[in-house]
Amino acid sequence: MSYLLLLLAISFAVSAVGWIYFIYFFSIGYGFSISALAVASAILFYDQLTLPAVILLGTLFIYGIRLAMYLLLRERRSASYKKILYQPANTTRKPLIAMLMIWISCALLYVGQISPITFYLSNAAAGLDVCPLWAWIGAVVAAIGVIIEIIADAQKSAAKRINASRFVDSGLYRIVRCPNYFGEVLMWTGSYIITIGAAASAWQWVIASLGYAGIVYVMFSGARRLELRQEENYGADPEFRAYIKRTPLILPLIPIYTLAKHSWLKG
Repeated sequence: MSYLLLLLAISFAVSAVGWIYFIYFFSIGYGFSISALAVASAILFYDQLTLPAVILLGTLFIYGIRLAMYLLLRERRSASYKKILYQPANTTRKPLIAMLMIWISCALLYVGQISPITFYLSNAAAGLDVCPLWAWIGAVVAAIGVIIEIIADAQKSAAKRINASRFVDSGLYRIVRCPNYFGEVLMWTGSYIITIGAAASAWQWVIASLGYAGIVYVMFSGARRLELRQEENYGADPEFRAYIKRTPLILPLIPIYTLAKHSWLKG
């Protein structure tokens, strides 16, 4: 349990960047927190590291650093992103209690997200019978998720350089409208899968499951926000209307075409 408290302290420290600007709790604070927690887990359980554990922790580290740096650069270079980032809802001063609750929630969520691999390693260190097969499966799935996300971001950037005013429906965007969000869901699914072979106790399952459910909720909420923005920007375009009718929103081959009416996903 002591290692969880240490990871939580690290999560609080890194995500505290949100006190500079509210939205950073969920953006660069998120990315840097995941990277820091991956490094801390590797150091804490150095003697228990196996190749699949290294692959997963490395994947999470790369994901977090890439996300945080991408968002920082995007904030500096993209006028449209700045408009979204600094909209009144984000710039309005929040009450202290609200800021504290958000900070606590984020720090807890980030530890919950990375907890499956730490449970795997800590239980192995305690001599429990962990299953390397599930570690391999989880690491491979997570790595594939990050690769999908990287490809999707690159394809979107390339398409926007050709025509910045048009929606993107090429590459992975032919299969799903939010392939980057799908990639992240896949990455965290891979991370969560490791719990199956981690000889996890009931309380470990609860923490890992809450972390996984939390980030899946965030991804679906983000897809809903993107859907609403795209409807505002491209809703009158007949090509866009045809595109959204045939292309699932976030999960390939799963016929979920809209989340707009699901207000419980508002985040």
